[in-house]
Amino acid sequence: MHKVKINDAHTFQIDIADNRFQLDGKDLSLDVLTIKEGQMHFIYNNRSLTAELVSDNPETKSMLFKINGKLCEVHVEDQYDLLLKELGLTADLNKSALEIKAPMPGLVLNVNVQEGQEIKKGDNLLVLEAMKMENMLKSSTEGIIKKIYICKGDKVEKNQVLIAFQ
Repeated sequence: MHKVKINDAHTFQIDIADNRFQLDGKDLSLDVLTIKEGQMHFIYNNRSLTAELVSDNPETKSMLFKINGKLCEVHVEDQYDLLLKELGLTADLNKSALEIKAPMPGLVLNVNVQEGQEIKKGDNLLVLEAMKMENMLKSSTEGIIKKIYICKGDKVEKNQVLIAFQ
């Protein structure tokens, strides 16, 4: 399941399974022709539409399309984004963090950093197994690891401090 917001005005739920699309729970019939990479033509509700990908930002999961000559901004949230939001674990991406906390209860499978190590934004810090899934926790800031409070094999609780930065 994906939640798609278009131009900060319209929100839809899209489900994709076995090459079938559903829009807000209803089957979506599309006739799609790829013209070239990043450009396609499709027919929807007896309307002919040409879509061209203008820009893509994977970090914010947003894209800018030109559809029949009009710009259209699309933001996509997948099932993991929706789960984190439901659990109240959304974060300000521009905010600098001094600590990494467990987003949910789980088991520490691996710690990829050491105290005193210099890290950059996006570096892999540790792997946390939660809800039968392995989750790579990445640094949201640059800095130096001040203290690591956990070890491989530790069980952690939601909001438990795992790593502190200087």
